[in-house]
Amino acid sequence: LKVAERVIYSREAREKIHRILVDTQPDIAHVQEIDHEISPSILPAIRKYGIPVVQTLHDYKWLCPNTNFYCRGQVCERCARGGFYHVVLNKCKRNSRMASLLACLETYFQHISRIYEKNVDLFFVPGGFLQKKLTDNGFTARMVRLPTFVNIDRFKPVYEPSDYFLFFGRLVELKGIKTLFEAMKHVRSSLKLYIVGEGELEESLKEYAYRHSLSNITFFGYLDTEILIQMVQRAAFTVFPSECYENYPVSIIESFACGTPVVGSNIGGIPDIVQDGVTGLLFESGNPQHLAEKIQFLADDPEKSIELGRNARKQIEGLNNPEYHYRQIISNYEQVLDERSQ
Repeated sequence: LKVAERVIYSREAREKIHRILVDTQPDIAHVQEIDHEISPSILPAIRKYGIPVVQTLHDYKWLCPNTNFYCRGQVCERCARGGFYHVVLNKCKRNSRMASLLACLETYFQHISRIYEKNVDLFFVPGGFLQKKLTDNGFTARMVRLPTFVNIDRFKPVYEPSDYFLFFGRLVELKGIKTLFEAMKHVRSSLKLYIVGEGELEESLKEYAYRHSLSNITFFGYLDTEILIQMVQRAAFTVFPSECYENYPVSIIESFACGTPVVGSNIGGIPDIVQDGVTGLLFESGNPQHLAEKIQFLADDPEKSIELGRNARKQIEGLNNPEYHYRQIISNYEQVLDERSQ
């Protein structure tokens, strides 16, 4: 019951936000990922002081209690139109009936109370896919596109691809890592596949590679960020084979910032970033043969890989740099403040 109160409507967070507002007297409040721990209880409290609120949306929580439209190894949209009880029937949350019930009640409360729509003046969405999903499923609140930014000075491009391509991320099913390994059985190239990351599938993937004689796959486990950046910089390309509705993956932006193109699955928010044939290549999600063809194409044409990498870096410099993000966010803050004052 204590967990339920904290997740659905935290009185502790509501009381503490009152003290913060009194102490700091802000002009505007920008909230991000307050579900589960802080809870939306802070929103009416902020509103009470006449302070406008903006929020950045990072996942599909408004439509899916499990946040990612993924259940039992496949994309699932059964909850999208309000049937949130499906999360309990399928035990989507951590394969636990109780955790799923809590997520279900939390989402029903937010919809019935309309606590977000009533108290948030403007929502920021990083990509077009999330915005379209929300609009198509009845979300009528005001939204503005605001792409995620990275510190591009930290990621220096190196247009001298080495003899490997790279997957970095969690080794879990929804990231499409099994599809990538199956695709490797069809790739005929001297390029090696480097795997950076940890996860529940690590041992089974190593066994799969051994069983199918995939000696061109090397596991590196977890690496410090700076070492990982160097590996991305030198990679011929990176692979992002996700099989769930990614929102606006930062890993792709970081790869682009390094001047390294991406072979990505044509699903969710990935096509919002990867322009097929311009900054990378897209393949049909979950299709190992199609993925193998894209990998083979870039492996056979390193000059094309460099060209895509240069285009990718230009895209990041124009769209995902801190200065552009700052100008856009301040402009929207000012507009919200002006509307509230009127």
